[in-house]
This record gives sequence, C-alpha cells and structure tokens, in this order.
Amino acid sequence: MQSRVVALGLPTASVRSAPVRGSTATLDDGRPDRPELIDRYGRIARDLRVSITERCSLRCTYCMPEEGLPVIPEQLLLSTDEIVRLVGIAVDDLGVREMRLTGGEPLMRRDLVDIVAGCRRRCPDLRISMTSNAVGLARRADALARAGLDRINISLDTVDRVRFADITRRDRLPAVLAGIRAAVAAGLDPVKVNAVAHRATLRDASDLLRWCIAEGASLRFIEQMPLDAEHGWQRAEMITARDVLDELSRSFRLEPIGRDDPSAPAELWQVDGGPAVVGIIGSVTRPFCDDCDRTRLTAEGTVRSCLFGDDEVDLRAALRSGADDATVADLWRGAMWRKPAGHGIDEIGFVPPERSMGQIGG
Repeated sequence: MQSRVVALGLPTASVRSAPVRGSTATLDDGRPDRPELIDRYGRIARDLRVSITERCSLRCTYCMPEEGLPVIPEQLLLSTDEIVRLVGIAVDDLGVREMRLTGGEPLMRRDLVDIVAGCRRRCPDLRISMTSNAVGLARRADALARAGLDRINISLDTVDRVRFADITRRDRLPAVLAGIRAAVAAGLDPVKVNAVAHRATLRDASDLLRWCIAEGASLRFIEQMPLDAEHGWQRAEMITARDVLDELSRSFRLEPIGRDDPSAPAELWQVDGGPAVVGIIGSVTRPFCDDCDRTRLTAEGTVRSCLFGDDEVDLRAALRSGADDATVADLWRGAMWRKPAGHGIDEIGFVPPERSMGQIGG
C-alpha cells in the first residue's frame, strides 16, 4: 500500500476526520487536483452502489431482524429524479463507469423501472446492474431489461426449500427460482447468484452449484461479514472461503483461474474442466480492500466511502438546498478522500458499523 501512495505522489500523513452524517464537507488539504474519486491510498472509485430502499420482502437471519428495519419516511428517500441526477454527476464529473442498484430490496420500489430508464437515458454508456432477492422478479425482468438494466446479482443461499424458509423466515423459494429463470430469459447477462456462506447451508453448496450450472447462472459464495442488524456475527463461527472450497471439492474438480478483473472481489475456480466456474469472495479471510473501487449512496442520499465506516456526507441536503452539480461533486470527492484503508475486522478493538447491510446497501 505504501508504494502505491508514493508512486502517485500522495501524502502519507493522516488527515482530519471525516464529517458525520448530516454535515457539509470541503476537500481536505493534500488532496490532488483531480476530478476522480481518489482516496489517500491511491484507490479510485469507479463502481457506484446506490441503495434505493431499506425495505425487503425477506427477513434473512444474518441481515435483518424479524420485524424488519426501521422504516425510512418517503420524503427522506432519494426521489427518482434525485437518483438520476446523482448518477449523472458520478459519471460525468467523477469518472464512475458502472452502477448497481441495491437495497434493502430494490423490487420494493414501485418506480424501479423508471429509475433504471432514467439512468439509462442520462448515461447511455453506463453499465447498470442490480442486486435482488428475485421475489417478484419474474413479473418485472423483461421491463427492467427494456429499461436498460444490463445484468443482475441474485441472493440465494440454498435450493432446499425448508432451509431457505428457516434462513429467510419466508417460504418464497419457488418465487426466487422463477425470478432467476426470468432474468436469464430476459438476457440480463450475466445472472450471478450470491450465496452467503454459513453453517446452516454449507452442506447445500454442491446442490446449489449444480442448480446454477443447469440454469445458466454464475454462482459466487461470499464469506459472511459483521453487518447483521442484530450483531450476532462471531468470527469463530463463520464459514470461510477455505471451508466452501473443501465442501465443493467433495463433488467437483476445482482448478483456480484467478480473478477476471483486478478490482473484482471473487477468486474464480473452473468446475470439472469448464466451461462452468464458481467464485469465492473471501471478504474476511482474503480481504480485497487494497483494490476496492466502490463508492456508495445510502437510500437517504448520503455518501458512504466504506461499508465499515460510519462517517457519511449528506448529498440529499445539498441537492434540496439548490447546490449545483460542481458543488455536489466536490462534497462527494471530499467524502471519498477520507476513505479508510480497510474494514479492520482483524484489528484489536474492532467495532461493527452502526448500520447493517440492509441499511447501507451491498
């Protein structure tokens, strides 16, 4: 990390702390005069994640409490036009190249198709994707594809109906499977399935991989991170990337083929000689913070530079107070300049973020 900083001519001294949510920010002293979302460690954010709701149709035990997350009043959520404007600023002024809509569950927004279509009109060359649980996707996949959605990531941990219901607290596996098939049929390519690795479903890993290969979906296993709403995550209990590989190796011959992109988090493994591959994202045991290229907007319109950094900068307030695009872009640059080096899960005294994954967006 140090060599990268020196090569880019960036200062290694610490800067003043980032503003807390609701404050305004100016560019920190020492930031180079560059338009991109560069941070103190030389990383440049090109990948924008936009959460559009905290609501979800499932209640996964490792993500949400059974009663769901606190409801965000509608007037505090970014509107369709505000989302489109911020995406336009990100692309035109800040060098963002791809954008993913997240939640909560994006399908819970009635104006989801309008959001996608608006972003596509504003940024014709932007790569637009979405993360979803696929409940209800079968009815909307074609419309989303026509609106300009390029691809989709779908969360699914098991194809065992009983265990799915135990994990999500909802018996909706048939709806999810139908949604995945509809996404494939609509040409949302690639359709990626994201499975959180945890003890209850480790034995289902091979069945899930077989199902994805048969249906034309690309499977990624992800180590569970301490982002659950009820703070029940324990490092000693987590299923690691190594555990997943060992389990899959009981049924398949796996050959490592590396990453398809340096900033992509998944390490890829060829399955039984190919062409199928499976990805393993070792978020905890094999962190990729050094190459992180993400910037995030919460559903309320605050910039969050890191999943594990609780400091946020309010862009919604700037938009609604009449700020021009250049001012909003400068606020965004300042927020990202102060991005932390990494998530710090292995550091003594690590404290999980106040907001859970469902409140931040993936």
